[in-house]
Amino acid sequence: MELHMHSHHFVRRMPEWPAAVIGGCVAGAVFLVIELFAMRVMGQSVWASLRMIAAILMGRDVLAQPATFATGVMLVALVTHFVLSSLFAVILAVIMAPFSLDSSVGMASLVGAVFGVLLYVINFYGMTQWFPWFADARGWVSFLNHIVFGLVAADTYLSLERKGSDASGTGGTSE
Repeated sequence: MELHMHSHHFVRRMPEWPAAVIGGCVAGAVFLVIELFAMRVMGQSVWASLRMIAAILMGRDVLAQPATFATGVMLVALVTHFVLSSLFAVILAVIMAPFSLDSSVGMASLVGAVFGVLLYVINFYGMTQWFPWFADARGWVSFLNHIVFGLVAADTYLSLERKGSDASGTGGTSE
């Protein structure tokens, strides 16, 4: 896996917004599947994680209710989760594009994994000032899941973006 470190300099290249948003949705979906599976394996309610996400907008009262399915709560949780996932993937693309960190799968994966680690630290140690209930979710499952999120977001973005002549629709062939 060659990382092409020599090619990473700042260029005025904007991210491809649709690729970033789709990457965030794909990574968010993968994240949710892993999270819900992990909750089930650990014998916890699969709805507890979603209630924690819904509480960002709905307040702590959502957490005082039983960790069962509630349509309104789940809808708020899913919308919040996918909006945040898309936002995080857009931030990742804003970092990747101008520094050509999307020059290879290896580099994109590395950047995505590091981004996932930083996202975990921000979410579970920084944001707990405003949303203290996320401190309860700290652990290796959440940590690894954030790394997977970063990897999937970066690699999906890389696979969807069009670079150079590919953006013109020529498929990268020369005439």
